[in-house]
Amino acid sequence: MCMDNKTALPANFTPDNVNDTAKETCLNWFYKIASIRELVPRFYVEAAILKCNKYLSKTGISESLPRLTSMIKGIGDPLVSVYARAYLCRVGMEVAPHIKENLNQNFFDFLLTFKQIHSDTVQNQLAVQAVEIPIYLTLYSPAIDWMLRCIAYRAPDSLLTEMMERCKKLGNNALLLNSVMSAFRAEFIAARSMSFIGMIKECDEAGFPKHLLFRSLGLNLALADPPENDRLQILNEAWKVITKLKVPEDYINCAEVWVEYTCRHFTKREVNTILADVIKHMTPDRAFEEAYPQLQSVITKVIAHFHDFSVLFSVEKFLPFMDMFQKESVRVEVCKCIMEAFIKHQQEVTKDPVILNALLHVCKTMHDSVNALSLEDEKRTLAHLINGFIRLVSFGRDFEQQLSFYVEARALFCNLEPVLVQLIHSVNLLAMETKKVMKGNHSRKTASFVRACVAFCFITIPSLTSIFTRLNLYLHSGQVALANQCLSQADAFFRAAVSLVPEVPKTINIDGKMRSSEAFLLEFLSNLFSTLLVVPDHPEQGVLFLVRGLLNVIENYTWEDNSDDKVRIYTSVLHLLAALSQESYLYHIDKVDSNDNLYGGDTKFLAEINKLCDTLIGQILEHLKVLGKEKTLKRQSSLALLFFNTILAHGDLRNNKLNQLAVNLWNLAQKHGYADTKTMVKTLEYIKKRSKQSDSSHLGDLANRLPLQSRT
Repeated sequence: MCMDNKTALPANFTPDNVNDTAKETCLNWFYKIASIRELVPRFYVEAAILKCNKYLSKTGISESLPRLTSMIKGIGDPLVSVYARAYLCRVGMEVAPHIKENLNQNFFDFLLTFKQIHSDTVQNQLAVQAVEIPIYLTLYSPAIDWMLRCIAYRAPDSLLTEMMERCKKLGNNALLLNSVMSAFRAEFIAARSMSFIGMIKECDEAGFPKHLLFRSLGLNLALADPPENDRLQILNEAWKVITKLKVPEDYINCAEVWVEYTCRHFTKREVNTILADVIKHMTPDRAFEEAYPQLQSVITKVIAHFHDFSVLFSVEKFLPFMDMFQKESVRVEVCKCIMEAFIKHQQEVTKDPVILNALLHVCKTMHDSVNALSLEDEKRTLAHLINGFIRLVSFGRDFEQQLSFYVEARALFCNLEPVLVQLIHSVNLLAMETKKVMKGNHSRKTASFVRACVAFCFITIPSLTSIFTRLNLYLHSGQVALANQCLSQADAFFRAAVSLVPEVPKTINIDGKMRSSEAFLLEFLSNLFSTLLVVPDHPEQGVLFLVRGLLNVIENYTWEDNSDDKVRIYTSVLHLLAALSQESYLYHIDKVDSNDNLYGGDTKFLAEINKLCDTLIGQILEHLKVLGKEKTLKRQSSLALLFFNTILAHGDLRNNKLNQLAVNLWNLAQKHGYADTKTMVKTLEYIKKRSKQSDSSHLGDLANRLPLQSRT
């Protein structure tokens, strides 16, 4: 109605912006409301549309609020009256938040009429409805709390002093006192803690129990600190009341709140006393079974304030307190909470026996909760926490003690595979650290210790289910053994890895999806080939025993249909054989004589390498022929170029047969038009560039024999 010329009123409009038609309609509404004879509906309807006064007068709202406040005095039922006041405070805060006088007046008027609760009329009504006075009083709490929250919003602390004085005049009514402590800022309450305790002690406990008042006070003291000189007296006064509570539910609801106050301001001695008292109250009749959430809250608060775990676990009643968590799911959650805190707050590695014994017990509890029905996410979470603990344990240079700890951990956590993997990595690092610290002084004792580390890994790896995890750990552990000159142990690891390759499944589960395993197998074998370069032959097994064994495994492995991975592996083996034929290898392991030192360029050794190369080249060429027959020409082109690059990088192209093979492969790659022209051009440019070097002039002749075929 106010949208003249279809333009809406501005947000901060005044009555001057409102047309007469809209004003007339609005005024008519208020006249109709004034005609309602019943007080309660007349009050609520006018309060509901109080904001409409903005259309009529600038002072309409500020004038109406006091009038409506006075109107509530006519409501005889104190419970109906208090909710009417709460509603008016809500409306007042919405339409005129700057007007505070109305809020205060409503509350003070309520205080004046509060004695009506004890009148014969109300008592008779409660008797008829069979409602006890404590239950009846709780019905007032939401309305009183709301009024006080409105009043306390951005109010100065002097207002709290005034509220406390009015409560005293009413005989320290417990219901009002509780609402005051719930409404005002924690800093204001904490500063007057002793005054509130004095008022609580004088309260009549018939209608509202004192322990609830102490709980409300404790909630404030968890957020703000009282004066330092009062802190011990506050705790003593509160706990004198709390410890006398006979009902376990009442007791733990209060104790849970005051534990945080104790942790914030006192030492482990006082915390230990509180925990002992909780155990004393909650153990009889297994009362703790009904209070797990509160007990969890207690332990969480203790952990949150004690970041020094040597202090925490020296609290005598801490572990007995944990024994009350006898429901497994709850117990595990508590253990997870402890471990998360330890990993977060433990800044340095530790070997403190108190910490280790306690946390091994905690981790064992988590581990033992794993069963056939446990979800993978839960297992991962538990393993992550246990691994975090393991990484923070260090005995410094006492390597034997460190290994003993890992052995104990393996026995305790054998059902969580990620933990076993972590232990294997940790033991391998320990072996390398031993070598580093000894700085080449390979004494008999050191060698014995390293062999113990190697044995730990060799025994543990077979217990893992993931085959690629086992393969990679065999390789890594073999490398560590080799670095520590444990040649027979390294040989055992590599042979175990080779013998495990046939068991690799065709597909593996990755993030819930089944994928081909061949790409992972290729990656592993490439890493293995790089290591085999420096592994010396076993004196009793013949030349290149491990390489030959691996080739047999690759030959017999059932590869996917339409897969060229077998040939790609063969090209990688050719790279390895080329490196093995060098007079001096590209890299070595310290104090380990590789085959270049053992054979010293022996012609028989080189002849064996050449035989293997001839065999592999024959296999690759045969595969290329098969691809041609099956008309899979794009794959044939790609493999031909790959083989060409292998010969270019590793072959002696002065050899006429090898030179001609390279030319044939080059032509085959381009024969059917599937070769990438840019790649071919760049390859040819590279060959020509290399041919200008003094030791590679023969490549010039090769370049002249490599035509670039046009696709047109």
